[in-house]
Amino acid sequence: MQSTGDAVAAGAQSIDRAATLLLLVGRAGPSGARLSQLVEQCDLSKPTVRRMLLALVRAGLLDQDPDTRRYYLGPELYVLGTLASARFGIHPMSLRSLVRLSQETGDTAFLSVPRDVYSICVHREEGSYPIRIHALHAGDRHPLGVGAGSLALLSALPDHEVEEVLAANAEVLAERYPHHPPHVLRALVQETRGMGYALNPGLLLPDSWAVGVPVVASDGRPIGALSIAAIESRLGKARQKEIASLLKKEARWIETRLGKVGSAARHLRTKGK
Repeated sequence: MQSTGDAVAAGAQSIDRAATLLLLVGRAGPSGARLSQLVEQCDLSKPTVRRMLLALVRAGLLDQDPDTRRYYLGPELYVLGTLASARFGIHPMSLRSLVRLSQETGDTAFLSVPRDVYSICVHREEGSYPIRIHALHAGDRHPLGVGAGSLALLSALPDHEVEEVLAANAEVLAERYPHHPPHVLRALVQETRGMGYALNPGLLLPDSWAVGVPVVASDGRPIGALSIAAIESRLGKARQKEIASLLKKEARWIETRLGKVGSAARHLRTKGK
């Protein structure tokens, strides 16, 4: 008969294993994780891994594609992450930057974050210039690469992930974004990397131009993007560079703040061991 102590230890072990699987699936990125890959990486038997994966899918913490059978992070993790972001996330830490950007430029500042192969606008800060750009609102979602902030996110990914994103979004790009076919987005990615900032020259809406830069985590992964949108006449080449410089300054400021929070959290975890 299993003692209470043994039962507690077994329960803790199951939680550790489930957490490991969640981390491994998350690290697989937009391409997802195959069962065989996870079995190799976590050193558990195939039936055990499958059983735990199914439990995580039932809980909404993972999602399985019915066609490819690959595993992805699930919708409940997104909800939990959104709740955690109120304390640790990029959104609250970016608000001061967005206000400074809108005040200094007079134009509208945005924060976008990546979600799988899409970019979601999570904040819009209006500037004082009387002609407003209404191409993007909080909650709007576009395929990665569509829009300046979204293009900044895509361009910060390694080449193989860029190709995975373009392949995953090929159908929706063809149906809803005729000015953003994969070959155009590839060219824009190279242009962005060369200039050091992303530029949307009215591809989504005529006369709606925007400049964007990524915000990256300590591991170099893009976790958000700052962008400024304005009418075409306000975004000539010289002002593009000026705004890009302001965006980069604020992006570095946010990255520093996020880094300090991450260091403090790691220190607390280490002390608790």
